[in-house]
Amino acid sequence: MRDRLKLEALLANRFPGSTPQQIAAAANAIMGLEDEWEHVQWEDIPADSEILRSAAALSGLTDVRLLRRRAH
Repeated sequence: MRDRLKLEALLANRFPGSTPQQIAAAANAIMGLEDEWEHVQWEDIPADSEILRSAAALSGLTDVRLLRRRAH
């Protein structure tokens, strides 16, 4: 589990003009990622998918991860 205070400090440092409410909302969203979202395996994406082409274009620039909302 992530440490919320460390996360809020990191967000406040990264986004210095943010209000405390914005920091709290961002922290809430990040803390909830594990429960609400799941990683998509690259093998599960159709080869002709626009998402796959976009991710391939970005892969040289950054670490690309694809998430999808879990079914409830």
